[in-house]
Amino acid sequence: MRKLQNNELNRISVNDFKKAKKNPIIVVLDNIRSLNNIGSVFRTSDAFLVNSIYLCGITAQPPHKDIHKTALGATESVDWKYFNTTKEAILELKKDNYKIVSIEQAENSTELQDFKVNKNDKYALIFGHEVKGVQQEIVNISDSCIEIPQYGTKHSFNISVSAGIVLWDIFNKL
Repeated sequence: MRKLQNNELNRISVNDFKKAKKNPIIVVLDNIRSLNNIGSVFRTSDAFLVNSIYLCGITAQPPHKDIHKTALGATESVDWKYFNTTKEAILELKKDNYKIVSIEQAENSTELQDFKVNKNDKYALIFGHEVKGVQQEIVNISDSCIEIPQYGTKHSFNISVSAGIVLWDIFNKL
């Protein structure tokens, strides 16, 4: 095996990305405080052709050097929109017939591997604050909750890790 050089990876341009068919997924960031996490979610969203990212509440917006540090230009390729509150974003998504899915440990949550994806549906995946998680108010108006199974001593993943795991799984199911 030989490691590929960057020029051998056949990456598409930002313009080609903008024109490409996107997956019916909107990532909603519910009050994410870490600029590095925000940038990382942009980069992961680019990799899986996510339709757009909704930045809500205290979640910072591009351009910002600390977002750029981990996004590596994905803030230019992935469309994004800012909302004062996550509830505003969710209400707009519901009007557009998105399935609202909170990524949260909750009663009656569905484990990620058991979550069924309908290829005709559109999904809004909500990732919550690094300490507090998705707001209860948002869990209350979600159509479902996905929980990522964990078997160690810790009870949570970093938000950027959660986004990577969930987006990869949903991408594969689509």
